[in-house]
Amino acid sequence: MRMIGWTVAAALLLGGCTGKEHDALLTHYEKNKHYHKQLIKTEKVQLYEGDLTRVALTATYLNTYTPDKNVTEDERFIIGLYIDEESSDVSGYEFNLTLNGQPPLRIVPLKKEEVRFKELSFVSEWAHFFLVDFPHQNDKRLTMLFESEAYGKGTLYFAKVPKYLISKKAFD
Repeated sequence: MRMIGWTVAAALLLGGCTGKEHDALLTHYEKNKHYHKQLIKTEKVQLYEGDLTRVALTATYLNTYTPDKNVTEDERFIIGLYIDEESSDVSGYEFNLTLNGQPPLRIVPLKKEEVRFKELSFVSEWAHFFLVDFPHQNDKRLTMLFESEAYGKGTLYFAKVPKYLISKKAFD
């Protein structure tokens, strides 16, 4: 009988303590839900010269997952490119960007005042941003390759579905 009493008392004590924190956490999550969803779709790669980061590229996948197999819209990304050089002139910088081996269809520079930046999870004051469209890919895995003549290459991995559906691990 004592054991049942202690169990009920412990359950009530623990239930009362976590109720307020649980509600506060859920409220905070609901307020920032869009931010977290975009953060899951954002990848980053850095290219180094010695120990210094010379180029950093962040990419956020904008397409939403739909189970409809007939969707053939272009694959859209917002790319943030930071170059650690004196001029930081992106237009004169030599780099290649491909998605599953395909070059982009369009690269549109974005201004710092863009409304879309409010929806992004990772925005840097020092980066230049671009809206990049690639041809539609049928594969659920998307591999973006960023190559710089001066600093080498980096790979970013995206998925049209949650990554845990494709592999037990996130990507290698």
